[in-house]
Amino acid sequence: MERVQKPIEKLSARERINTLLDKDTFVELDKHVMHRCTDFGMEKKRIEGDGVISGYGKIDGRQVFVYAFDFAVLGGSLSAANAQKIAKVQDLALKNGAPIIGLNDSGGARIQEGVESLTGFAHIFKRNVMASGVIPQISAIMGPCAGGSCYSPALTDFILMVKEQSQMFVTGPNVVKAVTNEDVDKETLGGAMTHNSVSGVSHFICNDDEETLMTIRELIGFIPSNNMEDAPIHPVTDEVSRVCHELDEVVPTDPNVPYDIRNIIEPICDQQYFFEVQPEFAKNIVIGFGRMAGRTVGFVANQPNYLAGALDIDASDKAARFIRFCDCFNIPLVAVEDVPGFLPGVDQEHNGIIRHGAKIVYAFAEATVPKVTLITRKAYGGAYIVMNSKSIGADVNLAYPTAEIAVMGAEGACNILYRKATPEEREEKIAEYRDKFANPMPAARLGYIDEIIQPCDTRIRLIQALEMSRNKNESNPPKKHGNMPL
Repeated sequence: MERVQKPIEKLSARERINTLLDKDTFVELDKHVMHRCTDFGMEKKRIEGDGVISGYGKIDGRQVFVYAFDFAVLGGSLSAANAQKIAKVQDLALKNGAPIIGLNDSGGARIQEGVESLTGFAHIFKRNVMASGVIPQISAIMGPCAGGSCYSPALTDFILMVKEQSQMFVTGPNVVKAVTNEDVDKETLGGAMTHNSVSGVSHFICNDDEETLMTIRELIGFIPSNNMEDAPIHPVTDEVSRVCHELDEVVPTDPNVPYDIRNIIEPICDQQYFFEVQPEFAKNIVIGFGRMAGRTVGFVANQPNYLAGALDIDASDKAARFIRFCDCFNIPLVAVEDVPGFLPGVDQEHNGIIRHGAKIVYAFAEATVPKVTLITRKAYGGAYIVMNSKSIGADVNLAYPTAEIAVMGAEGACNILYRKATPEEREEKIAEYRDKFANPMPAARLGYIDEIIQPCDTRIRLIQALEMSRNKNESNPPKKHGNMPL
């Protein structure tokens, strides 16, 4: 018997807003606004509110602004009137220092309005850019979003997508077929899994509308309302000085054996809970939020379980973007480092690993929030430098006894230094190199490592470092803005 797939049950725009916000807190604005188009019979298709519901409300008692495209009204297409409504809540959010959340389900610009609808998108984009780094901006893609309706989400801080329900693409499958003769369906071209695992456009993939909206609520709980505030402090019910004995067994004694870096991050967080961001994209680096002693911390960690934790183009982009978000919004950074270097390869070099890799060092060096680094094992070469080394501005650098801080691994170094040696001589030199560099003592003696700690003490040592640097006061030279290698 053939299995019939159950149709996806989408919430209406109003149901989405009511699910997202605290009960009975939504205040709607511009509910009587209608489009002004009279071409192509549009004067007969006027509905109060047009295709967007907008206003403000609260999440866990904190003010937020929200707008939701209504796919039931002309496919959620953007009219000049809709754009005016969205721009109004964007302005209010910026003036009042509160996050703005867009629930997107739109076919793009309303064709009947021509340049007026396109201009509406321009007004929204401009406000997205002006709000960047001032208030958090979150976009949920709740259905198909084509053309211009993709670019406002792309300018925001976080994007969420719904599995098998939402798509994003600048040009749809029919246009792709006409221009490049490629056959592709909507899901493959711009579906949730594509943008979460391949392109990196999206940060979260959810199973349905409700899970998406609950994820937004959780995300809001980790971040401040604006760039002048700190993230909410949660009651501390987890012992600050908790000893994490399980960490003593995580890092293998063999430097070539992989392990999951999340097995170090999760135990040291309050309630052992880590809220990972972009888990499906560039898996060789792990980013996300946790709490330590009730305060939000942003984690950036190499993942030895994938590509040995080497940095590549995608990992560099992923990490740099997250580092800059945390710095914008006063969230301290913890780098957990086990990196053998940058990923070698012709494709990586030709596609700009130099340019992309420079983004991480730029982001860490530019960040003025408290910055702490923990080296668990490998810290080799340029990758050691960019992963928040002491010399580019880390406040506290800790290391496990298993840490290896060197230009490269012992085998690679000796193959270069002693290329003409016999196999026996080379093995002897490898052992000598390991004795000299495969430990944290040389760096500690030079002051590049502040303390060598036992893994079980990681939680309390990181909390102490973060508490020490909480009142850090550092600013960069006055400038209009830097020129980051994009």
